[in-house]
Amino acid sequence: MTLRRAFYRSTFYLPAMALSLAVLTGCQQEDATEEATSEQAGNDRVRVAMLQPPRSGLNPLTDDAFKLSRWRTAETLIRLDDDGDPQPFLATEWEQVDDRTWRFEIRDDVTFHDGTPLTASQVVRALTAATSAVPRPRILDGVNMTIEADGDNAVRVQTEHADPLVPNRLSSPQLAIMAAKAYGDDGRVNPLEAGTGPFVLKEINGTQSATLDRYDDYWGERAALAGIDADYVPDGTARAAALRTGTADVVEAVPVSQVALVDPELVHEVPMPRTNTLYLNTEKGPFQDPAMRAAAREALDRAAIVRTVYEGRADEANGLLGPALAWADGLRSPIEGRPDAADPNGASITLGTFTDRAELPEVAVLLEQQLEAAGFDVHQEVRQYAHIESDMLAGQFDAFILSRATMLDSGDPVAYMYSDFACEGSFNIAQLCDPAVDEALSRAADLPTGPARRQAIIDAEAAILQTDAAVPMLHERVIQGESQRVHEAVRDPRERELITEHTRLDGASR
Repeated sequence: MTLRRAFYRSTFYLPAMALSLAVLTGCQQEDATEEATSEQAGNDRVRVAMLQPPRSGLNPLTDDAFKLSRWRTAETLIRLDDDGDPQPFLATEWEQVDDRTWRFEIRDDVTFHDGTPLTASQVVRALTAATSAVPRPRILDGVNMTIEADGDNAVRVQTEHADPLVPNRLSSPQLAIMAAKAYGDDGRVNPLEAGTGPFVLKEINGTQSATLDRYDDYWGERAALAGIDADYVPDGTARAAALRTGTADVVEAVPVSQVALVDPELVHEVPMPRTNTLYLNTEKGPFQDPAMRAAAREALDRAAIVRTVYEGRADEANGLLGPALAWADGLRSPIEGRPDAADPNGASITLGTFTDRAELPEVAVLLEQQLEAAGFDVHQEVRQYAHIESDMLAGQFDAFILSRATMLDSGDPVAYMYSDFACEGSFNIAQLCDPAVDEALSRAADLPTGPARRQAIIDAEAAILQTDAAVPMLHERVIQGESQRVHEAVRDPRERELITEHTRLDGASR
C-alpha cells in the first residue's frame, strides 16, 4: 500500500469510526433514557377518588363487586363487549349442551393472587357460594343453577329452567372467581390477595381506602402501573377538588354543579344506561292507590329537573331505558290503560333519597316543590346510601328517588327489571307485585338475544310503566375526571371497568 493510499484510507475511516462511536454512544444514552423512563412509568401508582365507600367490606357477592371489577383485581368467566355480547375471559370457550345446560372451558395457566392455580373445582366453589349467598347476587334473581366440574378444566352450569342468558350472567362482577381461601364458613368472602386480575388487593382500610399492587404473575399482559391507591370520597365537592388540585388522577362521577370549576380538558362526559327514577310505594300509604300514583306522575316536570339540576347534562326520560340502548326508543308505543289522576288533597308523603350522588338531594328539593304544587304534603328524608338502603328496600318511604343502572349486571335490561319490579325481585323498592308485569318479564327472559327479545323487553317496560310504580325522570351522563397525565383509563357506560392493565401515567413528577 502506498503512503498516499494509506493516507486517504485513514482520513476516510477515522471520521466514519468517530461518527459510528458517537451514534453508538447516543443510542446507548437514548436507550438508557428510555429504560429509565420506562422504569419510572412502571413504578407509577394511580390515585383514584371513588364515589361510594364499600357497604360490605368489599365482599364480591354484593354491589362492592363492581369496585373490585373497576380495579381489575377480580375477574369472571365471561366479559361483555361494547354491544353487550359475551366474550372469553377466564373461560376460553363455551357451548350450550341442551336447553338447561352450558359447558365452559377454563383458561390454563391462571393463578390466584395467593399463588394457587385456577381449576374447575375452584370455579365450582366460587359459583356455588354465589348461588347460596343470602341475599343472593341480583344477577341470580329468579334463577336457580347448579355447577359441577367436568374434568379438571371445564365446568357445567345447569339451570332449573331454560335460560339463554347464562353466559351474560356469568359476566357479572358479583360472580367473580376467587381463591379457595376467600370463602369463609359464615358466607362472607374476603377478596384480599384472592383474585386473578392484573392488580392484587393488598389492603382494605374500612370505608376510607384500599391499596392494590401490580400482580407480576398475571396470565395476561403485565400491568403498566405499579398499583392503585383508591380513596372513597362520597362528597362530590371534595372529589372535584381532588381533580382540580391534582391529588387524584382519576375521579368517579364529578357532580354537574362542579364541572364549571374544573378545567374542561379534565372532564369526560359518558352517556350512561342509568335512569333517575321516582319509585312509588304500591303496598301501603297514599300511593297504594293507582290514581294517586298517576297524580305524582303528572306533577313531574322533567324538563325543569334536567335544566335546573343537571344544567342540561342529562336526557329527559321517555321510559326506563335511555339513549344508551339505541334500539329502545324506536320500539316504543304510547302507554295505554293508566287511570286518571286523583286530587292529592294534602296527602302526606315521605320522600327519600341519598347524598352519595350529589344531584339527588337537589332533585328531591325540586320534586318536593312540584309535588306540593300538585297538592301533596311532602316530607323529605335524606341520608347516606349505606344508612338508608335497608329502610328503602323495606318499603319505609312513600316515594324514593334512585339513580339506577339499567344494565349493571348482565348487560341485558331484563335482570334489572326483574330485580326492581318482579314479585320476587330483591331490589323491589316500590313493593310491586303485578301478575301482568311478572308475565311480561317471564316472556322476555325466555327469548334468545335478538330482535324478538328486544321487543319483549320494551313490552315489559310498558307493563311496568302502566302501573306507575316507577316514574322515570331522566337518563344520566356520568362525568369522569382524569388528570392529563392519565392514559387509557376506561370510560365505561356499564361501570365495570376503570383502571386496567393498559392504564398508565405519563411519567411527570408528582
